[in-house]
Parts: sequence; C-alpha cells; structure tokens
Amino acid sequence: MKKKIMYAAIGIIIAIVVISVALIQATSGGANPALDNVAVPQQTLSTLYGIANNYQMANLIGVGAAGNPPLKTGDTTVLKVNGKPAVIYVGADYCPYCAATRWALILALDRFGNFSSLHYMTSSSSDFAQNTATFTFFNSSYSSPYITFESVEELTNVYPYKVLQVPNQLENSTFDAFDLNFSALPADERGGIPFIDFGNITVQDGAEYSPLLINKYSWDTIIGYLKNENSTVAQSIIGNANEFTAQICKAINNSASVCKQQFVKNLE
Repeated sequence: MKKKIMYAAIGIIIAIVVISVALIQATSGGANPALDNVAVPQQTLSTLYGIANNYQMANLIGVGAAGNPPLKTGDTTVLKVNGKPAVIYVGADYCPYCAATRWALILALDRFGNFSSLHYMTSSSSDFAQNTATFTFFNSSYSSPYITFESVEELTNVYPYKVLQVPNQLENSTFDAFDLNFSALPADERGGIPFIDFGNITVQDGAEYSPLLINKYSWDTIIGYLKNENSTVAQSIIGNANEFTAQICKAINNSASVCKQQFVKNLE
C-alpha cells in the first residue's frame, strides 16, 4: 500500500513538473504544442480583456493592417439565439487561418462580454504555418448580455484529424448559406474556414491576415506585441478585432458602449 501511495505521489509531481515546464516554454521562442488544451490562466484572460478594452489604442489603430473585411449578406433580419443576436464561428483546431483569426475574434468578443474559460492550442504541425500559437473555442466558456456566441471546432490538430465537434442544424444552415453556397465569394473560396456569421448581417470567410505573422512567436510574445500599437502584430490583430467589433455593433444596433467609439463609427 505504501508503495502505491509513493508511486501515485511521484506521478503527481511529474505531472506538475511537465505542466510547469510547458508554461515556462510558452513565454519563450515559438509555440509549444505541449500546451494544447491546457487551460489559459485567469491572469492571461484578464490581460487579453484589458488589451481588448483599451479603446485609446483601438482608436489609434483603426482598421490597421487588416484586410479581407467581412461581407454583407443582403439580409436585413438579425439572426437571434436565446433572444440575442448570434455570432457563429466555424473552424478547426488544425487550421492555421483559424489560429490567426481566433486572436482577433477573442479580443472583439471581450468588448461585449468575457471568457471565463479558454484553452491553449497550436495549429497543425503538418500544415501551412505549423504550430501557430492560438486558442481553441472547444470547451470554452463565454457570456455576454448583448450576444449569443456559438462556436464549432470541427477537427483536432493532429493528423489524421479526428472529429471534435459536429455543427448543429443552425450552424450548418448558416455555413451552407453564407460560405458553401455564397455567390459573393469566388467559387474557389467557398466552403472554407474560418467562417464567422455576425447575426446573418455580415460574414467573415477566411482570415484577415496571414498566420505567418505570428507563427514564430509564443503566446506571451504575441500578447507583448499586442500592447504596442506600432507593432505589425497589433496593427493586424487589433485592426481585425476592430472590424469584427463593428460587425457585432451592427447586429446589436449599437447598443453596447464600445459602439460609441470612433473606430467603430469609421468601420460601420
């Protein structure tokens, strides 16, 4: 019995050491896949929230270096879920363009609510921009008085990719209408991810900046750059977040305080 207790204690110590080393590595060099699915510390969530709600910096950046802005769907009726305008995201853990887009989407969502739970993730090690530092919406927790956020991470990040989440009927129908069969998109771009539906009023198909911009950095390095409005990382990610914020403001009829900011007015 004593040996079993001793072995169990050793196992716990080893697990703690492994996680500690992984967290230390997150602050150096590039992204460390050992952090995949590890919960993001509350301090980091708070830091991201603070960056998102630094409106002085957001106004200085405006659209920044973001490109490929969301497209109007032509619909005039706002899609609602649980009585609130819906923001629907469809992506996958392996996807490098989803990896880039999540940074901006998280910052935008933090202006209308907050995440109480997120997990670290890296994009696929066998795809373009391997092991890009990002987060996953799988097992995340988000609340907002303004919107309902629905997310789907369809596949894992390790090849051969396995099914992680299956879109529900609503998520499938919006994806089919405004991605797979959306005439405003070039034929060779339809059916791709990431896909974001902002209340059926506008949609984002694909990323607004290349994942190569952040591919060589760790999470903490990227966050460090986000604090500097002159960095290319901040110009791209916060510019992208500002675009997304303007789309959400359209869907909620500018009812949140952030919608009064000049950067939103310039982008609506």
